[in-house]
Amino acid sequence: MNFTCYYHRFSNLIVESNPEFTSDFNEITSALNLITDVDLIAHFNDRKISRLNTKSLSESINRILKAHLCKKGWAAESPIFREAPYDATNNKAWRLDFAKNNISIEVAFNHGEAIAHNIMKPVLASELNHVKKNIQTRLGVIITCTEEFKKKGGFDGAVGTYEKFISYLKPYNNLVTTPIVLIGLQPTSTFEIKNKEIIYYKDCLF
Repeated sequence: MNFTCYYHRFSNLIVESNPEFTSDFNEITSALNLITDVDLIAHFNDRKISRLNTKSLSESINRILKAHLCKKGWAAESPIFREAPYDATNNKAWRLDFAKNNISIEVAFNHGEAIAHNIMKPVLASELNHVKKNIQTRLGVIITCTEEFKKKGGFDGAVGTYEKFISYLKPYNNLVTTPIVLIGLQPTSTFEIKNKEIIYYKDCLF
């Protein structure tokens, strides 16, 4: 998949030049690059055949990305805290989508009202806290859709987008002390989702 990046608190310098982060960050971008239109179409159609509630590409992206990252040793649904009621037995509110070494990842295709919490989860994972921690990272990565991909990927109109995350990060600058790389996924190049169906672009060949 194609994507664009926004770097909060000079996170670009960290992932480009610090060996403690570069290799793991490259695994994230490589995993995204491995997601093809053919993979997305196949997974989307499989869910429809199984009569699962499939409206957008969000679940397909999540599942394929998870498969690629877990092969590289990333922990999925890693709890931030180990103290009840915030530990692994609780709901996703206090879990990271993925974590490995110094990096925590949130894949954010949920309602725009959750943007602030999605931003804060990597911060909670990276800062000291009076609640006992299960994990300690130093960099956050948030993956979401761009406005254009939201329209073409069948996402709900209320989903928070890359552009919206940026509008939050700027005024939150002094509060969000953890460096964060915001990744905005670009639209697929050969098809789009309309009315829960795949629409191929003209002259598209596979």
